[in-house]
Amino acid sequence: MATIHYTDAEGTTTDVEATVGDSVMETAVRNGVPGIVAECGGSLSCATCHVFVRADDFEALPAMEEMEDEMLYGTAVDREDTSRLSCQVRVTEGMDLHVTTPETQI
Repeated sequence: MATIHYTDAEGTTTDVEATVGDSVMETAVRNGVPGIVAECGGSLSCATCHVFVRADDFEALPAMEEMEDEMLYGTAVDREDTSRLSCQVRVTEGMDLHVTTPETQI
């Protein structure tokens, strides 16, 4: 079992049981989590699924690829040290991930 904790910019948290292998973005969209626009559907071409990963969770994630790093420079809200595109983060067995969505994605 895996759980993703989505906190919006106002501080409201939505906890979702996630399917291993899905992306954090797919999990949010499927469960109606606010704050994830996902205009491109996960094709790494829009940066509207930007999230801030809690610092202690960030180090456990696989390193981002170069394309994701480049796309993070095009987010509506400035990237931070723990920024990721949620379409590029895959859910793994036992994951207990905390992310916060920015004020806006567009």
